[in-house]
Parts: sequence; structure tokens; C-alpha cells
Amino acid sequence: MPRLAIHRLAMAHPGDMSDLAAQISAGKIEPKAVRAIIGKTEGNGGLNDFTRGYFTQSLMALLSLHTGEAAAALAARIPCVLSGGTEGALSPHAMVFSVLDEAPPSGSRGLALGTAFSAPCPAHEIGRMAQVEAVRATVLAAMGDAGITRPEDVALVQVKAPAPQSFSPDHPPRTTDAKLAMALSRAAAALGVALALGDVPTVTEEALLADTSLYTNRASISSGIEVLANEVVVLGHADGWAPGIGIAVRPMADLLDLPAICTAFADLGFTATPSVPEAERHRILGVLAKGEPDKRGTIRGQRHTMLGDTDLDAQRHLRGALGAIVAAVAGDGRIFCSGGAEHQGPAGGGLICVLAREG
Repeated sequence: MPRLAIHRLAMAHPGDMSDLAAQISAGKIEPKAVRAIIGKTEGNGGLNDFTRGYFTQSLMALLSLHTGEAAAALAARIPCVLSGGTEGALSPHAMVFSVLDEAPPSGSRGLALGTAFSAPCPAHEIGRMAQVEAVRATVLAAMGDAGITRPEDVALVQVKAPAPQSFSPDHPPRTTDAKLAMALSRAAAALGVALALGDVPTVTEEALLADTSLYTNRASISSGIEVLANEVVVLGHADGWAPGIGIAVRPMADLLDLPAICTAFADLGFTATPSVPEAERHRILGVLAKGEPDKRGTIRGQRHTMLGDTDLDAQRHLRGALGAIVAAVAGDGRIFCSGGAEHQGPAGGGLICVLAREG
């Protein structure tokens, strides 16, 4: 019977696997049991952020050394969801998700993890209905992998979606603008998740980035050139999984929604008023936050300047601000804080997710 384990590891640089190597040597992480990675690297978070690929290459090389499995084969079955950009208080880190085979008491129910990959997504399909449908099907496959039978039992879907590296004149893309292409990929993936979970009834290609009434509060999407397919990780509750890890996901109405962050921690028994006391922080296994610079140019009626700054990308502004707010509550800068929350919450909003040992 499976049991989920999560280890949150620091890194000195994007290729630093020393913490993971030490955990493997100490017998705390079984290399063959690793099922997914979610992490932050210190790049710019853009199309030309190669820190994500550097991390993935280093990770798969280490796992290959310990498992005897080819690095390419490992990369084809272990989602490596990386978000670049550790602005401000954010600290580079990786969450290693492992599934161990144990024998918990019969009738147990716990946090389950499932993974799946779509077929490679060509550049001309990115940001189109083909990608939406591919992600929808892949989410359902990941739910099946986890043994989750009901959409309402899904707590969070994390997706790494591809971004185009080149274009073919025979197959025109939706856009040749790098930032817009990444946004369209995130939008398509988010609405694919929303369809799979029943959070929206239908989707059209024209709705991507246009109809902000269509969204799910259970998706966290990143995009990048280091992946060719849509890589999906599903977290939710299922029968037959060992208990011991809790998950709390709360929607954020906007960048300043501190009550939502505190409530997510409180859902798991933390005293977040507003900061989690040091004596309780050892229970925290991971924190994920998604946010979006409000396209209306205001937050609660007051003008913000994130969208018009030509020196610093709006998403970097967002990560620095949101990351600091969440880190102040968690008391730890190891926050998977990611911008680009298209269709992952209401306009200008996002989500907060906390993973912790049950107290």
C-alpha cells in the first residue's frame, strides 16, 4: 500500500544535488521511489531561463547513477516541474516526492500522488485547443495513476507545460512573441485542468487569456522550453494510501490576500497569526503560491506599476512581492512562488497551497 513522502531540499546553485545525494546516502530518500520534483531555480523565469534545464540534467544524472536507469528514461517518467526566479526573499529549493510501498492499516485514506505525460506538444499546438485537450486527458490519466476516482478529491494539479523553441513556416503558431507564447501555454494547461476537474463546463480557443471568468482554483501551471510535453502531477485524497501528510489549498483574491495564506496554514493546525511559530515550522513540507500582476493595473483600487516597468519583468515584480508575503507567514523563504496565474484564479488572484506533516 503506497505512502507519500516529501523532502524539501536546498540548493547552492541550479546544478547542486549535494543535499539530495546526502539524503540518498543516509537512506532517507530511495532513488527508485522518486516520482516527481517541484522546485525553484534562480534564473529569470523567462523563455531563456536555462537554470531549469541545468537542474533537470543534474537531477537525472544523479538518479541514473543510483538506479541504473538511463537519464533519458527517468526524465520521460518523472515530472520535473521547475519555476525560475527567486526574487527577494525566495530561496532556491526542490521538493522531492517519493512513493513508498508500505502496509498501513486497512481502510486507510491519505494524500495520493499521480503523474502522467502527454504526447510531445509541437509549437503550433501550444496555446490552442489541442493543448487544452491534451492536458485534460493527461490530468485524468494522472488521477488514475493516483487512484483518485472523483474530481472533488483532487486538491492540486501541478503542470509543467512546454514553450516553443522554434517555429515551422508550414505550421504557423498562435504567436511568435516569447512571453505571450508562455502565457498561452499556461492558459491552455490551466483550462485543460479546469475541464478535467469539472471546474468549467466548456472552453474555446478564443477564451484563452480573454475570458477571465473561466478558471480553476486547483491548478498551478508553469511553462518553459526545457520540456516538450505537458508534465502533470496530481495531489489529492484516495483510499488505500497511508495517512500522515495534509494538504490545504485556498484561493487568493489578489496579491495582498494575507487572510487566505493564514487560513491555509490554519487548515493544517498551524498557529498562523500571522507568522507560523518557529516551534511548528518543522511540520512544513512545502508551500506553493501562484499569483498574477493584475492586468487592470490596480490592486484594491490603487495603481501598481508592475506592468509598465521596462527594467524588470512584471512576473519578477510579482514573485518578489508575493514570495515575501508568503515567506513571512511560513517563516521560510523556500516557497514555490510562481507568476503567470492565467485562469488559475480570478483576475489578479491566485492560490496558496501548504503541505505538512499531520500534527
